[in-house]
Amino acid sequence: MNLDVKIATRESYGKKLVELGKENKDIVVLDADLATATKTELFKKEFPDRFFDMGIAEQDMLSTAAGMAACGKIPFASTFAVFAAGRAYDQIRNSICYPKLNVKICATHSGISVGEDGATHQMLEDIGLMRGLPNMTVLSVSDDTQTKWAVEEILKINGPVYLRLGRLAAPVIYDENQKFEIGKGIQIGDGTDAAVIATGLMVSEAIKAKEELEEKGINIRVVDMHTIKPIDKELIVKCAKETKRIITIEDHSIIGGLGTAVCEVLTEEYPCKVTRLGMKDTFGKSGKAEKLLEYFGLDKNGIIKEIMS
Repeated sequence: MNLDVKIATRESYGKKLVELGKENKDIVVLDADLATATKTELFKKEFPDRFFDMGIAEQDMLSTAAGMAACGKIPFASTFAVFAAGRAYDQIRNSICYPKLNVKICATHSGISVGEDGATHQMLEDIGLMRGLPNMTVLSVSDDTQTKWAVEEILKINGPVYLRLGRLAAPVIYDENQKFEIGKGIQIGDGTDAAVIATGLMVSEAIKAKEELEEKGINIRVVDMHTIKPIDKELIVKCAKETKRIITIEDHSIIGGLGTAVCEVLTEEYPCKVTRLGMKDTFGKSGKAEKLLEYFGLDKNGIIKEIMS
């Protein structure tokens, strides 16, 4: 674990796409005039005949991806999360999820960590929208290593996938020997004072909080919940039984996201109090990503403050 080294998950996505494209000629990539930002431009340079820039027409892009999947291709469709999950929701629901087509929606620039692009581009509802769709698998990755694994792993799923990626460079948490499995969270530490269940960029913040709290004699565990759907019910219940409190944190609205998913599990399996950290039914603001995370309490200090309270 080296939290000083930072790589944006969208960068990891673009590089892994090229690697997989060399191995599988059925992979095609679609983008909506944002290839430089989503890093699909790396695939475009390597395989120009298998790359399709659909322009600023996200609904058309997802419908085209559905058609390609119906013809046996494996489309990876990318744009910002606000356009992928928001503008093209109808096409995802009716043209991809309903017929259970093999389309991989890899959305970048999610959450308030988009920063200066402001509230209109800070997608805070996409996990809720996507996990509510039948047949959809939802992943939210935390670092470079995990992203590369996820891009390769979703290729093996025959059906719709929503992969949530970020704009901001994220600390590298895992080495290449780390084992991942879809639907299985990763427990970091065995602390019993609290379990912080985090996803995406928030995992590294939770780890930083864990390290600082240890100096105060408070021992927590961190759970990297990289798969939101299907979620790891067994691990959630285990943490509820073994720790004094459950806290969730996400760069997303607390309505419909990771926190809601965890609460759904616990109300049915092991009722207990859950504290949800995230965007509290509000839009974001324009500003530096790090400052916004601090302002909304979505950093290590926000976690520490909650646990100390």
